[in-house]
Amino acid sequence: MMAKPKARPVRRQPQRTCIICRSTTDKRRLVRIVRAADGTGVLIDKRGKVPGRGAYLCEQASCWERALHGHVLDRALNTTLSGEALQALSEHALKFMSEPTAVKENSQ
Repeated sequence: MMAKPKARPVRRQPQRTCIICRSTTDKRRLVRIVRAADGTGVLIDKRGKVPGRGAYLCEQASCWERALHGHVLDRALNTTLSGEALQALSEHALKFMSEPTAVKENSQ
């Protein structure tokens, strides 16, 4: 008789929350915006490894609009965003705003 191969346990994916809509999802599906610890400013962390204070946004255009036009992102990062940082974030947000968003159906 052959022994059964051991099944690998399913790895849990880290969960993060969008700072605007408060939806919780896998960390990899959200965009991390970080205030770098070395004082170089605010940037988009594509790998999720940059040290510093981070905030997560989902890919909904409405969340990006509220984050860029309000003070929610300033509060989440404990900083005031410069004009250059806002411009860079706005350019990144354009790809979410230009794509058609999927409509979520409410099942009752």
